[in-house]
Amino acid sequence: MYQVDLPPDPKEVAPTEARNQEKERQSRFFNVRTRVMGVDVEALNNQVEERKLQEATERSKKAAYGTNQVQYDLVAQMLEKEEAERTRRLAKKVQNFREQRQQLRNRREFDFWDSNQLWREFPAYLGDNAPYYGQASLQCFSGEDLERAACLRMQQEQFQYSLERQLQEQQQARVDENYTDMLDDQLRLAVDMRAAQLAKLEESCRIAMMAATANANKAQAAKLAERQRREHQRQQEANLVEVQNQITSDLLAENPQVAQNPVAPHRVLPYCWKGMTPEQRATIKKVQETHHHEKEAQRQAEQALDAKWESQAINLAQAAMELEEQEKELCAEFRRGLGSFNQQLAKEQKAQQNYLNSLIYTNQPTAQYHLQFNTNSR
Repeated sequence: MYQVDLPPDPKEVAPTEARNQEKERQSRFFNVRTRVMGVDVEALNNQVEERKLQEATERSKKAAYGTNQVQYDLVAQMLEKEEAERTRRLAKKVQNFREQRQQLRNRREFDFWDSNQLWREFPAYLGDNAPYYGQASLQCFSGEDLERAACLRMQQEQFQYSLERQLQEQQQARVDENYTDMLDDQLRLAVDMRAAQLAKLEESCRIAMMAATANANKAQAAKLAERQRREHQRQQEANLVEVQNQITSDLLAENPQVAQNPVAPHRVLPYCWKGMTPEQRATIKKVQETHHHEKEAQRQAEQALDAKWESQAINLAQAAMELEEQEKELCAEFRRGLGSFNQQLAKEQKAQQNYLNSLIYTNQPTAQYHLQFNTNSR
């Protein structure tokens, strides 16, 4: 219904601020010109100031939220009171209407809860001309109507009374409807005025919060500008000190004694070393040549050893080939001896079989022999 500019969610802003602070911290730590070994008092003071500013911002936000909550509570109480008053007025009007327009004597409906109503409407016998008796009571017969004029007059009066009553009810209904419309208009106007007041309150709260945020941003911007100015001034001072040190120190000098390490004479200081002297280069070149000759001699010895191993491998291969040929010859001779032995054995077996067939197994057994053999076995 009404749009209210709300501040950003702290949960969404916190990661971004943490990343920015981490980048700033890393840039401060990794910068060798501004890095301080030990406790950084200025950084601690900045953190304390940032913490105080954050606490002040939180307190202002809480105060603004509390003010808004109190205003909202007051508005809600006023609306509840107006609603209760409107309900009370409506109930009073309904009660007045029931007391004025819905009386027991003016009702036209039959009362189902009063079973003796009809008996009370017809009292005891009063005479032949009593209006309470009908045709079934045998008090008056067809064709007789002694009080027709009175009945017609009473009907007209009743009809006129009913018509006037309907007109009054219609007029009262119109009056009630107009009054209800007026109350609705007043209520709508009150609601609109209350909404306008709430909108003004929200706008004032938003302006106050924006002003507080702007002041906090200005303070942070001024603080950041001051920090950058100090950082720039510190960097300029560091640059001047570095230039002065470069000019007055032995770093740019050509004296080789500057690079000598006082603790270990065989080592040099890397940040002061200007390169090797001609004597050192000649010594290194001589050592390299010596290493080259030693490497060449080692390479020749390795080549001779490899040649010796190659000749030995060739001799071993030739001996293996000779042994393999001898093994083949022995296998062939063995196969030839085995073949001649098998032939001789076959001849002997064949001769033995011929001897058995020709001399020993000459009589073949008959069927009677087998029958007799089976009988004896049983």
